[in-house]
Amino acid sequence: MAEILPDSQGIFPSDWLRQTVADGIISAGEYRIPDENFQPASLDLRLGPKAYRLRCSFLPHDMSVEAKQEDGYVMDEIDIRDGAILERERPYLIPLVEELRLPPDIHARTNPRSSTGRLDIFTRVITDRSDRFDEIRPGYRGKLYLEVASRSFTVYVKEGLSLNQLRLIRGAYRESQRHSAQAGTEQRPSPDLEPAHLSPASGPEVFLSIDLSGGEDRVVGYKARKNSFLLDLSRVGRYDVEDFWEPVYRERRERLVLEPEEFYLLLSSETVTVPPGHAAEMTAYDPTSGELRTHYAGFFDPGFGYDPQGLSPGSKAVLEVRAHDVPFMIENGQKVCRLEFQTMAQAPSLLYGPDAGSSYQYQELTLSKHFKRATNPIPSRQLPLF
Repeated sequence: MAEILPDSQGIFPSDWLRQTVADGIISAGEYRIPDENFQPASLDLRLGPKAYRLRCSFLPHDMSVEAKQEDGYVMDEIDIRDGAILERERPYLIPLVEELRLPPDIHARTNPRSSTGRLDIFTRVITDRSDRFDEIRPGYRGKLYLEVASRSFTVYVKEGLSLNQLRLIRGAYRESQRHSAQAGTEQRPSPDLEPAHLSPASGPEVFLSIDLSGGEDRVVGYKARKNSFLLDLSRVGRYDVEDFWEPVYRERRERLVLEPEEFYLLLSSETVTVPPGHAAEMTAYDPTSGELRTHYAGFFDPGFGYDPQGLSPGSKAVLEVRAHDVPFMIENGQKVCRLEFQTMAQAPSLLYGPDAGSSYQYQELTLSKHFKRATNPIPSRQLPLF
């Protein structure tokens, strides 16, 4: 078992996460945490046996989540031990199997898994007596609750399914924090100086832009179909693409009009490499740049796009995009979000890729793992898997 170094700051690697389970910092009660749930810098959390259909979303503020549920927020209780349907555009609250007993110097963050975000499923964690989603304060001891809202598809879920991930963190972990401390001033990325390949050497924060060049067929992405079939989230490689998605075509000037409240999967212009000592996360760009949301699941584990032999130019990022209120025009190369590099407390022994069971290494425009890859209507430009 790996030793957790007491003075190291950053995101805990998988080896340390396993130790926190042995130490009771992360607990699953009578359940064993499967080995495959440990990712290079995160732990896949699992749905418990019950779900609650909510009247609306909420934060508990100065109450426990259970006390808040009894205050008129819950409309129905659903048993999901053998599976159940979650309706589109309806929030649900699902207690998770895992619980936390954090020491006073460790805090946690959560995010949707990549496959969850690519299905337009909005998830965020709620904890007792908190005013924030997905951020878990140092020293927190208690249960974790997942709010789930599927925006495009009606989905089928079951106890034990993983829709989101947990990271444990000690101290400063953002590269921008460390650079600012060293320089004495806050550093901002310059959108005019972005290279085609992004890594920590590019700076603590860099921009990602949209690739609307496409091929001869002008296909540059996918748009989710409304009122499609039921989608069972436990089935991998099961569904035909055309039953749930329609191809998106660019205009001749390499631009695209996003229809309001429609969900799109598009591709970044840049490739990204996250070396072993780092992680990365997509963050909001600037609300004044347009009423546009560009990601749900934006965390990149150590090893994403990384080739130790240096033969791969990295991997592109799939961007989950939704425009709000009015139709919105985007153009090829337009900056849409920031990529923030983060520091690991120690490099993990397991890196993102085939050995970790990762689905999106060296990806081009790739749908979630639930869909058949052979029917992908977009010409494949994927690099070989190493």
